Amino acid sequence: MRRRGVTVLLGALVTTLLSIGVLAAPIPYVVLGPGPTVDTLGTSDGAEVIQVTGRETSTSAGQLRLTTVGVQPEVKLVSAIAGWFSDDEAVVPRELIYPPGQTEQQIEQRNADDFAASQTSAETAALRELGYPVQVTVKTVAADGPSAAVFRPGDVLTSVDGQQLTTAGGLTEAIRGKPAGTVFTVGYQRDGAPGTATVTSQDKDGRPRIGVEIEQKQPHPFQLKIDLEDIGGPSAGLMFALGIIDKLQPEDLTGGRIIAGTGTIDDAGRVGPIGGIAQKLVGAKQAGAKVFMVPADNCAEALRNPQPGLPLLKVATLDDALDALATLRAGGEPPHC
Repeated sequence: MRRRGVTVLLGALVTTLLSIGVLAAPIPYVVLGPGPTVDTLGTSDGAEVIQVTGRETSTSAGQLRLTTVGVQPEVKLVSAIAGWFSDDEAVVPRELIYPPGQTEQQIEQRNADDFAASQTSAETAALRELGYPVQVTVKTVAADGPSAAVFRPGDVLTSVDGQQLTTAGGLTEAIRGKPAGTVFTVGYQRDGAPGTATVTSQDKDGRPRIGVEIEQKQPHPFQLKIDLEDIGGPSAGLMFALGIIDKLQPEDLTGGRIIAGTGTIDDAGRVGPIGGIAQKLVGAKQAGAKVFMVPADNCAEALRNPQPGLPLLKVATLDDALDALATLRAGGEPPHC
């Protein structure tokens, strides 16, 4: 009888130790949770997030807060179980965040690059909204290309076949959208004087080209800098663009509210979808946000993960976001998800 009792006791101890080992073992999942939020109109680590030199800026009574997702990269079963039962967290396969064949350092660098690109696009979109148009400028002309006798370095290309050029990418898309040998009518300015010219595209390296290297410029009489570290990815673009506009115009976009949001933005001001909307809504609610700006393509997911008392404003463009904020300031109801 004593031997049987010892056997049962040892069996229970082994089972317990095995259970502890299993619970403490790492598993191929990560836990996503609410990350920090940052007021793009405020400061971070003692420095203004959006810095303007050479021009006076305005101050706002409210806030424009970008939102982020926190990632717990090393997960043990006990943490995953807690995450599965949490309303604020999500447990997802590790490969969705850290694709096979890429190191964490490579992924962090890609996120940093995406974050820098989002800042550039936010600046471009915001300055366009404020009346500083993009200029598509000829940087070099290929001596043996179809534009050799047509354009010069410094020419500003303004249109293709009657369509205004608003980004450098617009010219590339127009040329590549038709087969080599197509004749294009290109509007341009040289030393401030307007002109038009025709140029026939040629096949070069398997793609139609017109033999010019272009660069995108956006002249403005002041300097802009976004100073924010330890955040990656492209999803802060919308809130950066709104922050720039708020600082550079007298009107307070916030109307005294704490406005949170997310969304990528391109040079033309189009707002794109992002990941982690559920966790970003939680972070916004915790930061005291009164409304949340949601990319139109994320509305369905946002509606499945609502935060009580946090209305969801649907935006597809920067203009949509500005119109929504204006409607709020006027006491109206902007479009919701």
